[in-house]
Amino acid sequence: MYVCGATVQGVPHIGHVRGALNYDVLRRWLLHNGLDVLMVRNVTDIDDKILTKAADADRPWWEWAATHERAFEDAYQALGCLPPSIAPRATGHVTQMVELIQRLIDRGHAYPADGDVYFSVTSFAGYGALSGQRLDEVQQGETQAEGKRDPRDFTLWKGSKPGEPSWPTPWGRGRPGWHLECSAMSTTYLGAEFDIHGGGVDLVFPHHENERAQSEAAGDPFARFWLHNAWVTLSGEKMSKSLGNVVSIPEMLRRYRAVELRYYLIQPHYRSTIEYSDEALTESAQGFRRIEQFLRRAAGSAGEVRIGKVPAEFATALDDDLGTPQAFAVLHNTVRDGNAALDAADSAKAVELAETVRAMTSVLGVDPLSTAWADTEESSGTDALGSLVEAMLAMRQQARADKDFAKADAIRDQLTHAGIAVEDTPNGPMWTVRD
Repeated sequence: MYVCGATVQGVPHIGHVRGALNYDVLRRWLLHNGLDVLMVRNVTDIDDKILTKAADADRPWWEWAATHERAFEDAYQALGCLPPSIAPRATGHVTQMVELIQRLIDRGHAYPADGDVYFSVTSFAGYGALSGQRLDEVQQGETQAEGKRDPRDFTLWKGSKPGEPSWPTPWGRGRPGWHLECSAMSTTYLGAEFDIHGGGVDLVFPHHENERAQSEAAGDPFARFWLHNAWVTLSGEKMSKSLGNVVSIPEMLRRYRAVELRYYLIQPHYRSTIEYSDEALTESAQGFRRIEQFLRRAAGSAGEVRIGKVPAEFATALDDDLGTPQAFAVLHNTVRDGNAALDAADSAKAVELAETVRAMTSVLGVDPLSTAWADTEESSGTDALGSLVEAMLAMRQQARADKDFAKADAIRDQLTHAGIAVEDTPNGPMWTVRD
């Protein structure tokens, strides 16, 4: 797998990490099925936006990039992403990029002009096949520079400018174009042909179209399958730094547990847009807590809940274009049945279902009983609170079963006074900490 990683120009927001989480779930599912997954997620550490923002902040461009690369890695780690097999930086692969450019020039698909090098779009017969673009409508979003033969041609190499970093090449000093970087890095580590190339839907054109064109024009079969995750939007607009409507990961993790944020971002289908709101995230977090509460109840009655096997319906859902909504439906139905078994004092059935739940949440990377989440300070505090609340809710359930409604109401009032809201649902009582 090759996944287009971050252009490290600023602090990551939830729109940035959504794709990383989607491909992390895919990777986990492939691993679960016994496949050996070599996963490459690149870092774009040289780019116009990085240079501009570093200059505005009066900081070296390389220091600006390195600072925000660490911020992205911290976000990935906090949200439970498995580390990539390698995370190559663009600046570390200029040699491979220059070699790729030379191959394209030798094959008649690229040409130098005044220190720049361009890819000739009309030289590649399959251009537009990935994105559905018509050649007569193509606009690269680049300025028309002197020496460019066709406005539809895109830049492979940018000639050096005063004050900008540059590297020596046969065509003069300069720096790589964005599209070139991913072609060089993916094939360096995965070979001329590899299985899966992922990225955001906003990269389909021009980035992925141009990646595909330059790679295949150079003679590489390149990616067999292309996957594109949709945006996270806020008020109907794509979440982006340029719009200013960002929800940064550090801020989100001050308000929600990381596992709850992960749960929220992976539950919708990866190709479906997420319209962010605090209300939607809070509701999603309650869904996770329902799973968490069931597993803790089951562990309390049995002493231990191991990881079992995923049900066939769950596997079918993920095998069908990573259908996480259907997979989560299977998960929640199993939790419902498990709570019913606990209420009926059928501990054996409850533990069996809890082991199935752990198997599914493990694949999704949101297993509440895993050390990945239990060892964090935030989770430890929540676990302690959860244990106390669950014990009181169990006492309340017993009081209701005994028709001692005065005692049941008194327990609920005690929880309410302590800031715990209790809602009775078909799946049993659900509690949340009130704002």
